[in-house]
Amino acid sequence: MTLTLYQVDAFTNRLFHGNPAAVVPLKFWLDDDVMQRIAAENNLAETAFFVRDGDEFDIRWFTPSKEVELCGHATLASAHVLFCHEKHPSKRCTFKTRHRGKLTVERTAEYLIMDFPVDPPQKVAGETELKLSQTLDLSIRDIRRGLDDFLVVVDNPEIIIEYQPDFRKIAELDARGLIISSATDTKYDFVSRCFFPRFGIDEDPVTGSAHTLLTPYWSEQLGKKTLMAKQASHRTGEITCEMKDNRVLLGGKAITYLIGEIYVE
Repeated sequence: MTLTLYQVDAFTNRLFHGNPAAVVPLKFWLDDDVMQRIAAENNLAETAFFVRDGDEFDIRWFTPSKEVELCGHATLASAHVLFCHEKHPSKRCTFKTRHRGKLTVERTAEYLIMDFPVDPPQKVAGETELKLSQTLDLSIRDIRRGLDDFLVVVDNPEIIIEYQPDFRKIAELDARGLIISSATDTKYDFVSRCFFPRFGIDEDPVTGSAHTLLTPYWSEQLGKKTLMAKQASHRTGEITCEMKDNRVLLGGKAITYLIGEIYVE
């Protein structure tokens, strides 16, 4: 069996920036073990697989070591593949997920706009707050918890840039991973970095799903519905963020890096 493989840099319009994702369109689902092995072979933060179901698409995402419930940049990359390479006839595509409902992506003149469920930030205090402060060796302004990750807020973006994470300690946290973030006085409203060593990703270059937690937090803190975000990894990437009721609209660009073939027995 021959499968087409796309590799797309998401949340950027420049090659070698943003977050690279592999996308594999399927006519039918492969065994989970085969998809996991393909993701491990790709060795990217995420590999997305999708199967057409009528006018919609079932989608799943795999890191090199595990399947995840939600991935933003690989969803953006999948929509880019449908619009630019798979002759999707509409300006909107709908993805059905196993755990987070339906996700839509709309193609506008400037961005691909993803419509995701909001991840309400829950206040963290007491022993958990103390443990995180000691584990991360950071001066922390605020700590929140989402469905998947801890969000740690610090006082200024320089702390974000200079932070040297201990991945072993972060992997011991009872969460998918860790987000650190700060407000800025630049063209961006906030910056962040994201670490997921438990899932085989020490630092994720640009994390769409993290912004379903970051957007409601910073929207409330800054009193704004629409924000511009930067993820300050070595590759960097930009995300437009908008609160809309109990949904988050995340906008980004994408560019194709390669198209290849996978040979699977």
